[in-house]
Amino acid sequence: MSDAPSPPRLPPFFRLVAFDTVGSTSEEARRLAADGAPEGTLVWARAQSAGRGRRGRSWSSPPGNLYLSLLLRPDCPAAAAPQLGFVTAVGLGEALDTLLPADAERPRFKWPNDVLVGGRKIAGILLDASTGPDGHLDWLIIGVGVNIASFPEGTSYGATSLREAGAGAVGADEVLPVFASRWLRRLEQWRREGFAPIRQAWLENALGLGEMIEVRLERETLTGRFVELGETGALVLDLPRAGRRVVAAGDVSYPAY
Repeated sequence: MSDAPSPPRLPPFFRLVAFDTVGSTSEEARRLAADGAPEGTLVWARAQSAGRGRRGRSWSSPPGNLYLSLLLRPDCPAAAAPQLGFVTAVGLGEALDTLLPADAERPRFKWPNDVLVGGRKIAGILLDASTGPDGHLDWLIIGVGVNIASFPEGTSYGATSLREAGAGAVGADEVLPVFASRWLRRLEQWRREGFAPIRQAWLENALGLGEMIEVRLERETLTGRFVELGETGALVLDLPRAGRRVVAAGDVSYPAY
């Protein structure tokens, strides 16, 4: 880990593993998980040469942005893993809110795992899990990427960065401890109180709630009203003439935006 960035101060829960450049923080976290690394291990890099997003998509990872993967070993069924994506979104949204100027648009959430400012993506979350023979999680890796200094051009969804949104010359060294603190607070709440308060906080800032949206699945595209976030984190759609449909995974777009 030569040429690693100087470590910022994080709460004692975290064990920071810092790199200047790494192929993928998530791949490094997977390796550490397999080697028995403890919960709270956080892999941080200033740049990635092989960053990835959902469904194997590449994630542009130039220097100046935040790239991290966090290892958890939660004692919960694998079916509860998506809840921790929403824990992360809420904590991340709160962290970004403190870094943006008062007159900026507040962060909002795009199901299932994106954070947006001004209708454009500023951060993404990726979950990767291993399940034990008892059906409980052996480990869960939460990957987080935040556009701080730059953002990819020409994307289908539109993107932005903290700098573009008016946060000034804030760096990853400053964003990381703010995120870690806010995220840990929400994790502790989830462990004490369950998913309900996390779900409520997410819904209060959900993009498109109550509106018509499109959800692209493997073999079909659904158009319906986004009416609810289910108890497991699934999207609940009200389809014209077809009733309600629960969607566990898909790509959402918003015709109204």
